Amino acid sequence: MIKVITGNEAAAYGALLCRPQVICAYPITPQSRIPELLSEFCAQGLLNGTFVNVESEMAAIGYVTGASAGGVRVFTATSSQGLAWMHEGLHNASGSRLPIVMVIVNRPLCAPANLTTDQTDSLSQRDTGWLQFYCESNQEVLDTVVQAYRIAETLSLPVMVCMDGVYLSHLDESVNIPDQEMVDRYLPPYAPTFRHPGYTYKVYATYPPSELGYRSECFEDYMKARWLQHKACGQAVDTVLAVNKEFETLFGRGYPPVEEYRCEDAEIVVVVSGSAVGTCRGVIDKMREEGHNVGLVKLKMFRPFPRDLIRASLKGRRRIAVIERDLSVGQCGIFFQEIKWALHTHADHEFTPIYGFVAGLGGLDITPALMEKAIRFTMNQDPPQQEILWLGLREGEISE
Repeated sequence: MIKVITGNEAAAYGALLCRPQVICAYPITPQSRIPELLSEFCAQGLLNGTFVNVESEMAAIGYVTGASAGGVRVFTATSSQGLAWMHEGLHNASGSRLPIVMVIVNRPLCAPANLTTDQTDSLSQRDTGWLQFYCESNQEVLDTVVQAYRIAETLSLPVMVCMDGVYLSHLDESVNIPDQEMVDRYLPPYAPTFRHPGYTYKVYATYPPSELGYRSECFEDYMKARWLQHKACGQAVDTVLAVNKEFETLFGRGYPPVEEYRCEDAEIVVVVSGSAVGTCRGVIDKMREEGHNVGLVKLKMFRPFPRDLIRASLKGRRRIAVIERDLSVGQCGIFFQEIKWALHTHADHEFTPIYGFVAGLGGLDITPALMEKAIRFTMNQDPPQQEILWLGLREGEISE
């Protein structure tokens, strides 16, 4: 079935198809339509789950964490300040190895207050142990929610599915909503197997007692638990590739963690994530028609960072431009920082000049003209001394 829906509605339909038994989310702009629609699905009998009204985002993350520990499939969503309020609970969920799926509708963290888009909110949670995926389109939002449950339940790790506020959350696109039967074939019911020893209630644990070595009802080997969590993250890229391949076979579309576009002979490659990828495809096509050997690398997966895949896509290029909607204040763009680490840590090749452009903060439009300007700057100018090239400011667009 094809419907013209917003990104928020695509996320809600994706959750509906995955049959969560507990849904809990607190409204916050620009994410509010997701829990609103899911509550409607529950009221209409379309979703055989429990929708829980709570008083805050902290309560929401606590509720789905408890429900997931009880052995059921759960869903939540939030944005910006709501995600920041969840911070403590994010560590608890990932440290407990709970396969929670949460949609993040990216919005700037205030101040100054802003209700549009900026990926810094989710990227600032990069060390909480959650996997992170960034979507280009509303179709990708729905499909990634479905894939996220397979990934989360395979690895026993929580997953964030991120989309740009307003540019995806509030704008309509044609979305192919798959049949429930096909999704059921792809995503079996959630069936955890381990339980905390000695617990009277049905509380599941994803760490087998034999692996951690329980001496009572609780974990006592914190470092070993962290090692097992890190080990699972190390398996994530292979799991994502396998899950995506199966999805593509069944549904006819897929989303690799790192995707190349017209990169076969590209000397200059631009790396983009999120809704701006679609704009960049058009810019690459235009510049290709003009005879420039340029290409695009779409970075969908951010945590764990797909180092080997990004190395394979960017190795041997003459220059690389990174255009991103985020900022590590006082440092540089976050994607730029990670890409530099990936390319130049224990690398077997010469240093590749990387140009880091911060653009679109607070919902400013990353236009085709701005993207082309950044690419031409990368082609024609010496590598800059500074870590940030500000793109789109009224003055000093490409300078500190």
